[in-house]
Amino acid sequence: MRARFRAVVLATVVALLATACSNPLPSVSPEAEAVPPPVLSAAQSQTVLAAVGSVLSTSDQALDPTGLSARLTGPALTMRTAEYIRSTATGGAKAPTALPANEASAVIPQTDVWPRTMLVITEQPDDLSARRVLILQQASPREQYKLWGWARMFPGEFPTTAALTTGSAVVAADDPDLVVPPSAVLSQYADVLANGASSASAATYAGDTFRTATEANRTQQQALAAEGGATFTETYAAVDGPVVSLATQDGGALVVGQLSTTSTITAAEGGTLTNSDPFSAALAGAAPTTSLARTYTDVLVFYVPPASAGGQVVALAAEQILTAAAVS
Repeated sequence: MRARFRAVVLATVVALLATACSNPLPSVSPEAEAVPPPVLSAAQSQTVLAAVGSVLSTSDQALDPTGLSARLTGPALTMRTAEYIRSTATGGAKAPTALPANEASAVIPQTDVWPRTMLVITEQPDDLSARRVLILQQASPREQYKLWGWARMFPGEFPTTAALTTGSAVVAADDPDLVVPPSAVLSQYADVLANGASSASAATYAGDTFRTATEANRTQQQALAAEGGATFTETYAAVDGPVVSLATQDGGALVVGQLSTTSTITAAEGGTLTNSDPFSAALAGAAPTTSLARTYTDVLVFYVPPASAGGQVVALAAEQILTAAAVS
């Protein structure tokens, strides 16, 4: 009896094992990574832009930078403050840069961290000058979005980015899937500005309006200085890393960052400088005698193609404003 019971139990166990083997256990698949939503809706981006435009309008009318910090930060605050000094020093001959508050399109990031930076491409200004790219940033959850910088668009097509309802992914500074990692774009471009075809990065960067104008102005200033026995030098440096890199639909990225350009003219030994620029004198607090160093704040927007496609990095927009001067 006991032997028969054991046989029945063993038969039952074998049957259960066979059943288990014939029906594989369900596998556990890893959950798909959650994609953050866009940080703003189209309506919200318009509201932000209107608020920035209101602050600019009020401050521009009075040429008073006191209220700018409510909606401007970083290079934009430095640049606009300097433009007020320029307008006053020139008797209104050089007004602040027109910054339309009407949006033609926008690139809104898809992220759940801060700071958050979006790009707005404006309608063409009333003076028919180039459209602007406005860079707006929210530093932390409780901060308002502020204008971080602006740049004038060059002729040509702007790369296609994701729809506003989806948002554009933020690209890592060291992303290896691009022709150049975003963290290296500004420093490489500065080297190209300084050394032209001799730069190790020259072939990586397409020619552009800003680069052509910089090289032409430097050559002209060097020639003028030499005529009077003076010397002219100019240096270019990246300011920190890119403020933001946002994905384009083709796997590339828009990279936004800042350069600092310093132009220095020094009189020949025993000579003096004659400076007819009231703006430089106003920034420095005095007229130069033997040397004048002028520092420009530059904001640039680049397109970096994916490494798989190859091609050159292209500057899409740039702005350069004289923001500081020193004399001796």
